[in-house]
Amino acid sequence: MQQTQVHELRLVVTAKDYEEALHFYRDVLGLNERAAFVSEGGHVTILEAGKATLELVDSHHAEFIDELEVGRRVAGHIRVAFKVDDSPGVTQTLQTAGARVLAEARRTPWNSLNARLEGPAGLQLTLFTELDMGK
Repeated sequence: MQQTQVHELRLVVTAKDYEEALHFYRDVLGLNERAAFVSEGGHVTILEAGKATLELVDSHHAEFIDELEVGRRVAGHIRVAFKVDDSPGVTQTLQTAGARVLAEARRTPWNSLNARLEGPAGLQLTLFTELDMGK
């Protein structure tokens, strides 16, 4: 059997307020716009977020992550994580732009600084900054 070669991962999100979501994720968070299309069927914008990965976790580990980042179980079955240079600073920026902060940035056992927010289109977001091993 020939193995399928996957070349790109796209997370497709339907936003009730398309303009709000576009402004938040493109203009505030800083995702680069790769392409945008308008048709009689509506609007779509493809935003690039650097390297994409699909992180699969079991429910026990998802609960563990929620407990570490927020202090209680809050995420649904999908959470979007963005690696950023300054998770506390980006958290503030996104909060000013309308995100709801669920937990400020805190150090994790895997040596990252993680914050949890809820952004437009109902996406639960983790912002994480990997810390140097010497810190």
